Amino acid sequence: MKIAYIFFNGVLLGKEKFFKNFFKENNGDIFCADGGSNLCYELKLIPNEIWGDLDSIDKNILKFYEEKNVTIKKFPKDKDFTDSELILNHIKEKSYDKIYCIGALGGDIDHELTNINLMFKYNNLYFLKENEILFKIEKEFEFKNLKDTKISFIPFSEKIENLSLNGFKYDVKNITLKKGDSLCISNIIKLDSAKINFEEGKILCVIKTLPFHNA
Repeated sequence: MKIAYIFFNGVLLGKEKFFKNFFKENNGDIFCADGGSNLCYELKLIPNEIWGDLDSIDKNILKFYEEKNVTIKKFPKDKDFTDSELILNHIKEKSYDKIYCIGALGGDIDHELTNINLMFKYNNLYFLKENEILFKIEKEFEFKNLKDTKISFIPFSEKIENLSLNGFKYDVKNITLKKGDSLCISNIIKLDSAKINFEEGKILCVIKTLPFHNA
């Protein structure tokens, strides 16, 4: 499986030990969006590339990565994309199976909401915290070996048509879920194989305290 990691300029949202173990068990290419380099440095990781206007990265950390021959792409402060989206545009043609986004949540609410919306613009994005993982679902998804895991489904379109859940504590069949509805919050997976499917719409999935290698 081809994996990439992007460090956003947000908050790590988890213990350093969790993330260090995560990177030990998962190999992939590492990209940093400007100040995300500070988080990467905290974990003693060497990124492949750093992108941005470089106004948020600690100058000593920038110098350290320059000495490590990390590729650094500097852009003007006034531009049409956030530093994170610059990277996403760069790597979207590289056919990564999963792109884990770290530091995308927390911090200023406007940046957090903008980052979450990126999930519906780009493919294969997974936002990682120590006790949660967020990703989009379009049409269908199967959850394997996550029995007793807490999970929520949040509509990100005006409505979700013919939504069915099978293998959960609260199953539903062929319902319409509208934006703002809280019906599918705080469900629990009850089978080793649980499925969601629907005909139209977009859903944000939030899995709590999961073993991330099964996501």
